Amino acid sequence: MLNLPLFPLHTVLCPGVALPLRVFEERYKAMVEECLAGPSPFGVVFIREGREVGGGDLSVAEIGTLAEIREATRYPDGRYDLVTLGTQRFRLESVSLAPAQYLVGEVEPLDEVLGAVERAGRLADRVSRRFIRYLELLQLDGEAEAPPGADGEAERHGAAFALELEPPEGQAADEGPGATADGPRTSSGELDEAARRLAIPDDPTVLSYLFAGIVQVESIRRQTLLEMDTTEQRLAELARLLELEISLLERRLKSYEADPRLLALRRN
Repeated sequence: MLNLPLFPLHTVLCPGVALPLRVFEERYKAMVEECLAGPSPFGVVFIREGREVGGGDLSVAEIGTLAEIREATRYPDGRYDLVTLGTQRFRLESVSLAPAQYLVGEVEPLDEVLGAVERAGRLADRVSRRFIRYLELLQLDGEAEAPPGADGEAERHGAAFALELEPPEGQAADEGPGATADGPRTSSGELDEAARRLAIPDDPTVLSYLFAGIVQVESIRRQTLLEMDTTEQRLAELARLLELEISLLERRLKSYEADPRLLALRRN
């Protein structure tokens, strides 16, 4: 068992994925200072219900991820800009309060279980191929002109791909539990370049977490992927999710086909 400082967020961190953080609340600035002095990681846990600030009940996920601080920039007012990297999952056994008022968890690091070796390998190949197709469609979707009145689902799929995780839906840049989790979006041209240069990991477990961490799905779905007992199960669910996302993107792009009558009007 380990005693680990906890950072509850509306963002899910997967092993092998980078998470930029902007830390501004006093207790979390103190937590970051202690982690840097160690140096030691902290734990990112997904907020299932409630808000970490403002009082009220808070429900966090039982499975979280260790976050190592890879880069830290401290500003004169004590705020931090961090680049962290997810390293290992853990199970949260109990929670207490540190003197600085941030949460501390008693956690058990989790080993990874591959599952059926041959099936995991086949699923990894399938997911890799589907992910490349997914990137291609995201690029095309970013280049397409959205029709008037496009709904929220279409807008979600039109968002550009980014390795960095974004702030929770509806959360402004100055809100959140002592930090915001944000990162630059990627243009459609960069998407094409990313697809060409994408290095697919050989390890099915590494691959499963990488794709689980960067595919554009709701946080609760990402948390479900994180909590899968085996790599085989995670890859099977990723394959299903990617098929769904690809189908939605293909239908969305099909709706952008030019109407010949509109083209004739443009020529007049």
